[in-house]
Amino acid sequence: MVYIVGAGPGAEDLITVRGARLLKEADVVIYAGSLVNPGLLKETKAGCRIYNSAVMTLEEVVDAIRAAEERGLMTVRLHTGDPCLYGAVREQMDAMDSLGIAYEVCPGVSSFCGAAAALKMEYTLPGISQSAVITRMAGRTPVPERESIRSWAAHRSTMVIFLSAGLLGELSRELIAGGYERTDPAAIVYKATWPDEKIVRCTIEELEKAAAEAGIKKTALIIAGPAAAQTGYGRSMLYHPEFTTEYRGKSTAEKGKKE
Repeated sequence: MVYIVGAGPGAEDLITVRGARLLKEADVVIYAGSLVNPGLLKETKAGCRIYNSAVMTLEEVVDAIRAAEERGLMTVRLHTGDPCLYGAVREQMDAMDSLGIAYEVCPGVSSFCGAAAALKMEYTLPGISQSAVITRMAGRTPVPERESIRSWAAHRSTMVIFLSAGLLGELSRELIAGGYERTDPAAIVYKATWPDEKIVRCTIEELEKAAAEAGIKKTALIIAGPAAAQTGYGRSMLYHPEFTTEYRGKSTAEKGKKE
């Protein structure tokens, strides 16, 4: 059996309870060595065979999984954050499907959640933005034109931009060309939840300069849009005294006002 496990954004204790249990039970672990905190490997049992997929091709990863299956071993494929985002996981699942290898997916905490926690930020503020776009700049992996930064920027919603820390000058230009103001707020979160985490707040126009001054070149998320300022929002109706739910009627104070 193979378990595709999300390792979380970085901090060792942000793997899920289920993920940690699977890691302890694994006979073989194949982990994304360039991004997964190696401290998690301390949880593996004696004799567990560990592979670093940062130096492996897809074919080598699949060969390691197949060899483990032939020996009746349990494998954990440990991905950074949550496997569903930029994890190149579909191609691995397709390969296992073709080989008749059973697998399950254990979700993890994505780095976009870790970045919001680091910033003490809510992506969806009433009156500011009710959508968060998770995207990236085109690089070695192309991005469909309909999903370009410029196209998304036209919505002026909150944007969380992965895999683009080395392209910040171009990113700023595309965001501004798409509809953001030069002075709209932005933030850069380097290695969210890791011990060496860095937070930089700036404007969209200042992204490249701010990252250079902080020495940030990679492994960072970019948050862009008015919500990054965390100001000027309206009160949520969720806990408003006039808003009733199946669990809560109008507050006594509000009833008195009406009467």
